[in-house]
Amino acid sequence: MGEFVEAMGQLPAGVSVVTVREGRDDVGATVSTLMSVSLDPPLVMVSLASASYLTEMLLRRDRWAATVLADGQQAIASRFATPGRPSARLLLAGAAHHRGPNSEALIVEGGVAALEAETSQVVPAGDHMLFIASVLAVDYIHPANAPLVRLRARYRPVS
Repeated sequence: MGEFVEAMGQLPAGVSVVTVREGRDDVGATVSTLMSVSLDPPLVMVSLASASYLTEMLLRRDRWAATVLADGQQAIASRFATPGRPSARLLLAGAAHHRGPNSEALIVEGGVAALEAETSQVVPAGDHMLFIASVLAVDYIHPANAPLVRLRARYRPVS
């Protein structure tokens, strides 16, 4: 398994934060598996560990948000990658953010792009769950911002 993890670490992946509002709380996690699945209709997919708290919340609540982080947002990525169940509002303390009007989930400002989605299908895949979702809205796009990428277990800017 170690060789498999190392082999997959050779593949650069964009870094995103996925958030969901659950009652009075907000939950989120850093992911490197957000991807486009279809253009017509617009669908995205995110892969999450089956045992994660975010997975538990997304199985209860269909609407969520994803922010594609930009270079310079490494601290936000690291905060959301921390194990445990800290509130997303605490993790975003001092960082500009707002609530998505369609999902009520927190959206980090200053990223490369942000969208809101509604899960339409959940597919078990080994020790992960794949959440396939319809895109409800694109909150913003900032093509001038360089994306944050994870490669070889480190966050790296795209130059």
